Amino acid sequence: MFNGRVDTSPPDEGGTPVGRRLVLGMLGLGAVGVAAAPVLQHGLESGLGAVADKDPTGLTGLLPNGGGFRYYSVTTSVPEKDASDYRLTVDGLVDRPATYTLDALEALPQTRIVRDVQCVTGWRVPETPFEGVRLSALLDAAGVRPGAKAVRFTCFDGAYSESLTLEQARRDDVMAALRMQDEPLAHAHGGPVRLYVAPMYFYKSAKWLSGITVTDSVRPGYWEELGYDVDAWVGRSNGRDDAPTV
Repeated sequence: MFNGRVDTSPPDEGGTPVGRRLVLGMLGLGAVGVAAAPVLQHGLESGLGAVADKDPTGLTGLLPNGGGFRYYSVTTSVPEKDASDYRLTVDGLVDRPATYTLDALEALPQTRIVRDVQCVTGWRVPETPFEGVRLSALLDAAGVRPGAKAVRFTCFDGAYSESLTLEQARRDDVMAALRMQDEPLAHAHGGPVRLYVAPMYFYKSAKWLSGITVTDSVRPGYWEELGYDVDAWVGRSNGRDDAPTV
């Protein structure tokens, strides 16, 4: 869910960013979506669920599909990438900038984490497995320079961004995720690679990850510039949820 921007995507890759006001305004139609859900459920789960990926209001995400997940995008469309054209850059205040293909990421040691996924809007998907490369491993390989204090993440939708402190980014439960629920990460869930920050609300886990930039300060991400907390610990931020702290 969620600029200043070090954008690693070509200018024509992203759609039109959508403001939080429009998203919140459309939530009033949620009852209509819930009433229609029994009719639409089968279609969504049999292939139309990806449409939610392009729904700028997030309204499609109110329908019960995708194993309990709700789909959000801040642009009207997101290009699909696979092993042939996906690239992840690691740059900024590092000694050894790098660009990874999907195959190269898959060849690195993988970590598996099983935690509840918690959205700041209230929905939760319990005991969800994610697998991928620990962010600390990518940072170590790049050689973080003295004076670095934060990490900025950019995405190939052309709009989304996020940030963590360097200490947060080095946690064992923060990764560049390649798999979710024991399957390759689908496009609708931010694939082929997304950021996964297990102890924070899900808007910190930026979809369609394309850039990791080490910086000297934290810069608010897309949704944080619109009012969300920069530090989004589950149960301790935004005043929107009473879930226990992870």
